[in-house]
Amino acid sequence: MRDDVPISSRELKFRALAADLRRGITDGTWPVGSKLPTDESLAAETGMSISTVRRAYDELVAGGLVERRQGAGTFVTSRVPPAPPKQIVIGVIVPHTTLYYPRVLRGIEATLGPARARTVVACSNYDPLAERAALARLLADGVSGLLLVPSLHELSDPVARGEELRRLPVPVVLIERRVATAGPADAMEYVCTNHEGGAYEAVRHLQGLGHRRIGLLLRTDGPTAASIVSGYEWALSAFGLPAVPRELDRMADWTPRRADRAVRAFRDAGVTAVLCFGEYEALALLAAAERAGLSVPENLAVVAYDNELGENAEIPLTSVSPPKFQIGQLAARVLLQRLRFGEDFPVHQIRLRPRLVIRASCGAATRQ
Repeated sequence: MRDDVPISSRELKFRALAADLRRGITDGTWPVGSKLPTDESLAAETGMSISTVRRAYDELVAGGLVERRQGAGTFVTSRVPPAPPKQIVIGVIVPHTTLYYPRVLRGIEATLGPARARTVVACSNYDPLAERAALARLLADGVSGLLLVPSLHELSDPVARGEELRRLPVPVVLIERRVATAGPADAMEYVCTNHEGGAYEAVRHLQGLGHRRIGLLLRTDGPTAASIVSGYEWALSAFGLPAVPRELDRMADWTPRRADRAVRAFRDAGVTAVLCFGEYEALALLAAAERAGLSVPENLAVVAYDNELGENAEIPLTSVSPPKFQIGQLAARVLLQRLRFGEDFPVHQIRLRPRLVIRASCGAATRQ
């Protein structure tokens, strides 16, 4: 007979007895405050030795389920063993922490702080390789879940990237991004702004002020450009507005000369109002309009997108304002619920409609 067989056998016996006692306490057979059988009576009942019974009780004492009272016996103190507190750590990847995303991050912190969860924030700078490296670091550090603003719009196959993110070993909630090209097959969890609705509201507002020829000034390399175009086109169709020339380019190409060319094109087409995406382009347009001798909003009404810089412009910009703080709040709540309930929690795909902040550039009465 090998020396380790008796030891293994004793281990199995006392652990099996401890597990049986633990189940009885958990299911209420022995409620909190009740007295458990004595070592002797339990040994006689189970056919185990008194030393085995004592080891089983010692394990329950160590787990905080029972306590030994000198001369009185063993009593149940808790139905559930106290779990050691484990802090939830959430990884967050955003493109940057300057414009737009600081308010999203504040919304995340407002939700995770009271839940005693800690965040680790990384920036991708819109670089897919930097994003992948940050994601690998966060997973290696053992984060419990991820809140991501992924670079999808520049990828040749965003659907494949979405699937890759969905198969990560921790829950993922996308922020301000969704795999729109996947259609109803998209199973990713996300919380984002309904940019299509924001563009629609901007055109509806300008149309309500009497404008019929409404132009679009668009930064084509932005991740939400397609949604802006879609909302703009829906509004033109809904209100029976004519199509007019659009000024489309990359953000880096919006030089003063480029803005001057856009103003001339709008003026030649009889455009009286413009939706600008985003605010840098709108500020360049204001300066170009002044150089061309056009008055804003009398000759050219302007609505910008983002509501980061517009309030401090020389002519304060009417702006489509995404609900950035609430986006962060909701994304964090969805992730916490996912961590708590797992697969029993339904997949959340949330789009929040932005509001329109009325200022001087559109010619309507100011309304914050």
